[in-house]
Amino acid sequence: MTSIITNVAAMTALQTLQATNKMMDENQNRISTGYRVADARDNAAYWSIATTMRSDNGAMSAVKDSLGIGAATVDTAYTALNSAKDVLNQIKDKLTTATQDGVDRTKVQDEITQLQEQLKSIANSASFSGQNWLSIDSNATGYDANKQVVANFSRDTSGALTIGTITVDTSKVALFDSSPTGGSAILNGGQGGNTNLGVVANGSASTTTNGSFGTLALTAFATASTIVTLDSNDSISFEISVNGGDAKAVTINKSVVDTALGTTDGKIDSQAHWIAVLNGALAAAGVGAQAVANGANGIDIKSNSASDGTTASSVKISSSAADQGTSVDKIDISKAGTTSDDIKKYLLVVDDAISKVTAGASTLGALQNRIDSQKTFVSNLMDTIDKGIGTLVDADMTEESTKLKALQTQQQLGVQALSIANASSQAILKLFQG
Repeated sequence: MTSIITNVAAMTALQTLQATNKMMDENQNRISTGYRVADARDNAAYWSIATTMRSDNGAMSAVKDSLGIGAATVDTAYTALNSAKDVLNQIKDKLTTATQDGVDRTKVQDEITQLQEQLKSIANSASFSGQNWLSIDSNATGYDANKQVVANFSRDTSGALTIGTITVDTSKVALFDSSPTGGSAILNGGQGGNTNLGVVANGSASTTTNGSFGTLALTAFATASTIVTLDSNDSISFEISVNGGDAKAVTINKSVVDTALGTTDGKIDSQAHWIAVLNGALAAAGVGAQAVANGANGIDIKSNSASDGTTASSVKISSSAADQGTSVDKIDISKAGTTSDDIKKYLLVVDDAISKVTAGASTLGALQNRIDSQKTFVSNLMDTIDKGIGTLVDADMTEESTKLKALQTQQQLGVQALSIANASSQAILKLFQG
């Protein structure tokens, strides 16, 4: 049936042309933006995933920048340690020269003093972005030897975010500590010539039945805040007898400390640690007694038998330079009475410091490699995430170009079809002519 009211052919041609035009609009948007999924209405799931991953990749970029700052901080400390090692070698050379009789030790000390000042200058200058790992103050409020370098950013399956870090123990590389004891700093505390053992040399004490021992003979044991750091050259020793039995020698050295506390730094810094170390030393010596807390700070050594008493004597400290009571920054060979043997002890102190600086530089070198590897990984991971996002939302421009050609042809045919459909009703007029 032919109708001049309802032109079915024209309606069909118009719908086809409209559909073609809509697809052309979508195609042109993809070509213009480069995205197959430009916003949520294109594909809500893919758009949501891509948006989240783009945000996470931005955070990864910040992680990469943080790694760069961390790498620069480590490089600064490493460079300073290398310079400090060279200066220590020079001090070692000067001390070796000073052991020779006839050498003007005052002149040599003048050179050593300048080198000591250079070490302080190196430590104070080793700062990057406000961080100095070599010149510290362990007594400062909120001080923490463990420094964090941001290393990664991740999201788990539940959507929870995690910031990963690389921990750096700066106590192993610090050259100077401005705290009163010098802490465990390499050049003014913590090596041979330890001045903070806190033990009464050659003291003694005895007790009656199950009385207290320690608060009289070993003053360090009576104060929970006393911090002692023993290295391979330091030791604390005393003799102890139980109930009149034979006196047994008890020795506390770095090995005993590390074994008792499960550490590697020879550091005792609390009442609980003192008790653990004392008990380890007593057990190793085969003494039938144990250390127990006596109030908040005091420590008693009591017999394992309630009826026995304990007696302690010959309390001593020893160190490679205990009689010098020194560290690298306090070496002074110009003092009256200094002998070649004294200088040899100073040499041990410097050599120990060189070993620790070398170990610290080695630790930082390994850290440099780890940070560099992490930077490379983060960079590659960001590229991989970008690639994944592209797979989800990027338009295939070759495909879109081909579609555009086809749609342009369909559009032309649609226009032609609509024209033909509209023209068909004109043919009816001819039926009414003539």
